[in-house]
Amino acid sequence: MTFSLVGRCERTGMLGVVVTTSSIAVGSRCAFARARIGAVLTQHRTDPRLGPLMLDLMERGFTAEQALRDVVAATPHAEWRQLAAIDASGGTAAFSGACVKPEHGEAHGRCCVAIANIVRSLVVPSAMVRAFDDGHDYPLPDRLLSALRSGQEAGSEFRPLVSAALLVVYQESFPYVDLRVDRHEQPIEALATLWENYRSEADAYVVRAISPGQATSPT
Repeated sequence: MTFSLVGRCERTGMLGVVVTTSSIAVGSRCAFARARIGAVLTQHRTDPRLGPLMLDLMERGFTAEQALRDVVAATPHAEWRQLAAIDASGGTAAFSGACVKPEHGEAHGRCCVAIANIVRSLVVPSAMVRAFDDGHDYPLPDRLLSALRSGQEAGSEFRPLVSAALLVVYQESFPYVDLRVDRHEQPIEALATLWENYRSEADAYVVRAISPGQATSPT
């Protein structure tokens, strides 16, 4: 009951995740990213422990494919999991266990991979990848949100969407963007509105953290 995408901006090196589902608070369980290391999705009978584990392996020098393979091999109940990962070089990997319910699938693009489970159409992941690839001139958060909208238009889920999340990391240890809609009748549009409101402040919040004397606002 989830569709999502991890991606990398080739111009900036930003890494990000976007995800939506018909369950509450998807961003708290499924999306993980670490600046200059990678981004990870874990969904379908979600085990949130797997995201940090894969990022730890990538931080040690594993590629996304190596990290995902090792986690799947070492993790109990892997047959229930659906995972995706991208590393700092843009390498991607995805896995859908034998018990992941249909329709489910994955699609890889240039510096991105999309996964989906219990959706109306198998074209959902490929539609997301196509939208992400087509937006290569736009900022990463916009490309991720475009992918999410395309997944919805391509079939979405059988139940109404409830939550959505956007997570982007850049150069610092804290996220560049970390926005969540935990419960809403139109979570994708609510998430897009949050990003439009946050867009003009994103760089300023980084300045406030690393160079507070140059900040224009005390908040």
